[in-house]
Amino acid sequence: MKTFVALARVSSREQQREGFSLDVQEEALQRYAEHQGGEIVQFYKIAETASKRDERKAFKELLAYVKANAAKLSGVLFYKVDRAARNLFDYVEVERLEAECGVPVVYVAQPMENTPAGRMMRRTLANMAAFYTEQQSVDVKEGMARRVQCGLFVGLAPFGYRNIRRDGRGLVEVDAEDAETVRLIFELYAYHSHTLDSLAGELERRGVRFSDKKARFGRSHLYGILRDRAYLGELLYRGQWYPGTHSPLIDRATWGRVQALLGNKGHQSHELTYAGGLVTCGHCGRPITGEVIRKKTRDGIRRHAYYRCTRYNAKGHPRVRVKEADLEKQVLVMFDKIRIDDEKIRDWFGQVLRAKAKVSQKSDAEEVGRLNREIARVKQQIDRLLNLRLMNEIDADTFAGKSAELRQEIDRLKLRLDVSERGHAEYADIAVKAFELSQRLREKWVTADSPAKRRLLEIICLNFTLDGVSLVMTIRKPFDVLAEGPSCHSGRGERT
Repeated sequence: MKTFVALARVSSREQQREGFSLDVQEEALQRYAEHQGGEIVQFYKIAETASKRDERKAFKELLAYVKANAAKLSGVLFYKVDRAARNLFDYVEVERLEAECGVPVVYVAQPMENTPAGRMMRRTLANMAAFYTEQQSVDVKEGMARRVQCGLFVGLAPFGYRNIRRDGRGLVEVDAEDAETVRLIFELYAYHSHTLDSLAGELERRGVRFSDKKARFGRSHLYGILRDRAYLGELLYRGQWYPGTHSPLIDRATWGRVQALLGNKGHQSHELTYAGGLVTCGHCGRPITGEVIRKKTRDGIRRHAYYRCTRYNAKGHPRVRVKEADLEKQVLVMFDKIRIDDEKIRDWFGQVLRAKAKVSQKSDAEEVGRLNREIARVKQQIDRLLNLRLMNEIDADTFAGKSAELRQEIDRLKLRLDVSERGHAEYADIAVKAFELSQRLREKWVTADSPAKRRLLEIICLNFTLDGVSLVMTIRKPFDVLAEGPSCHSGRGERT
């Protein structure tokens, strides 16, 4: 009995409507094999939902299978030439199966003899398929560019808007409920001294849900919303912002204030204490990443966090995973070593840290004082301008223009003052407070959330390296005088 390998491919809904569905192709290929008195021993299918990676994987598997079993195969079956390959590079690989491996390639819906004329016809059809694919890509890109020029989104609308279809055209309109949430987020962050964490808590307290499935807004969601210029009426395309036709949700004054308050602050998109670049791998120097596994138990869902190198699966790399609980134990050992029992030494450390904090506070205070003096100077200019107007020494238009300019300058200075004071309130004395809490670090650590834990670690340590299953910490001065490196703890083989 003859044996065949077959491949069926559907790459778009249009082709399925035209009769190229996987079922139609499979039936035709099976019918051909039976008519030849054989069977299909290996059938590959590439659906329209397949990613490019999955599509390439299936095609490479077919080539490898045919080459490995060439002596046993009677042919490779495709429905049509354009089902076999969508570019000339892949078509050459298909031709090599016939030329180098001696396995006939058959297109059941386009029978052609294996002659120079037949091969020329096949190559012509392959060229047409490649042209269609390339031209379709160009048409899609041009269509997207035209939408951008018309001020329309080319993908899903951001939170606060929704996609609709009107007269066969994809448009965007304001989602009234979500839009109010967006305005509330900007209002709270801009004028109520919230951080990303406290903002998420405030929204939860007010009963504002992120979605039906998820109640609480994450830090990354809030950061993305506060940085999204779509709320100013713009749209993003290929890394550039363009004017949009959708209604803006935020005024530029509020937007500018939020961006100034955010500054260059990043955000932590996860709740894993030791991930996000905090720890590096002792073997290769790459960042340590984390994964959370949730298991159902009788008591509910239990959360297990593991940490490993980002090159965990690389050839020759130790395949070590470390439980979060094991890292916690090592950190607590380090905290215990920092604990000071001698009162004199404790007082000396406190003096050193307070001196450093005073230097930082002095710099912040000088900046606040300078900004206040600038504000007072501009206010004096406004007063002198008003006196000139009252004495009719300047006309109304000159007064209005100059007055508006000076008030804008005051608003700019006040914003910088607010940023400086907020930063001072958030970071001043943090080292002193950490030291004063050093005798209670263990109990504070147990009840702290992930951001608070990371902050404590960054205060006390310069860097962290995961050497096997041991967390090696470089302690900052003057804490390094108090602590030795943490001891190593063995894990269960190579998977701890």
